Amino acid sequence: MQSRHATNRLAAYSTPAILAAILLGFVVLVLLLGDKALARTAAETLIRVTLVVSLWIFVGNSGVISFGHAGYMAIGAYGSAWLTLRPQSKALFLPDLPQWLMDAQWHVFPAAIAGGLLAALVALMSGAAILRLSGIAASIATFAFLAIVNTVYSNWEGVTGATSSVVGLLRYVDHWVALGWAVAAILAANLYANSASGLALRATREDEVAARASGIDMYRHRLLSLVISGFFTGVSGALLGHSIGVLNPDSFYLGITFISLAMLVVGGIGSLSGAVIGVLGLSLLIEVLVRAEQGFALGGAHFALPSGSQEILIGVVMILVLIVRPDGLTAGRELKLKPRWFRPRPLKGTHQINRGETS
Repeated sequence: MQSRHATNRLAAYSTPAILAAILLGFVVLVLLLGDKALARTAAETLIRVTLVVSLWIFVGNSGVISFGHAGYMAIGAYGSAWLTLRPQSKALFLPDLPQWLMDAQWHVFPAAIAGGLLAALVALMSGAAILRLSGIAASIATFAFLAIVNTVYSNWEGVTGATSSVVGLLRYVDHWVALGWAVAAILAANLYANSASGLALRATREDEVAARASGIDMYRHRLLSLVISGFFTGVSGALLGHSIGVLNPDSFYLGITFISLAMLVVGGIGSLSGAVIGVLGLSLLIEVLVRAEQGFALGGAHFALPSGSQEILIGVVMILVLIVRPDGLTAGRELKLKPRWFRPRPLKGTHQINRGETS
């Protein structure tokens, strides 16, 4: 019995290895094609993987839809910018920063960690209030949190630049850096999902009343998942800022909120694999439609989709996917190796000996 339990756990932990292999294959394919535009798209796609996987850590395990994660993303992005921008740039764009932040010029990796930790701290404080609610009330509260963050960052001119873009960030995030963080987020998500807290949280997702009756502290487990989710969401914001080199509060508002939730739902909100597959699937569709809007030559003629058709077609595809597969592309299942593949094969002749003994 213990051996069977161990093989089942090994099979469960094979999921991040499979997803990492898929992402690595995606990067290698992009490199083989040798298109610089595709390389940038690959980096953006892997940053979305980090974002959507971090969103899944909370939403997928708790069942509470969050509209506020773009706020944690903005906090992480600006936190990293405060630590990495040159002092001359900060004096020009962000004159009201404290002197110690004005003088700071950290390496990009610890700055990304610091941005994630700042977002996790805000997630702890905001979640302490929001997660006392449940269901649709909690989801509306997360949207209110997003609106508060956007309003503050859009008006705090001396610290965030308000609606003016903050430029000059070091563009160090390529597909390899983004791949490393995406794999790290997948590993953390899988470890949490298979931990005691993750299992307890999914029990509350299935039946809150029964979980409370069993003594599960739903509030504590939801808050822990939100803090972990907030950390990786903040890191994804730092990665996005250092990928495009420019920060603006509107980059972390409704657009990225809805596309990240769409990717999670289309892929399958019930599984970590669904979060990754949803990002890859919709990102590929978006890239194809963007290029189709730019136009392509076919047999001497030039064809192009009308401007704005990208959003319409993405919406149509999402509706069709959810009609055909309401649980998403993965239907809530994980990509993992079968448990029997981890069981050692019996020695030759053992089966016959055991049959002889029992007879």
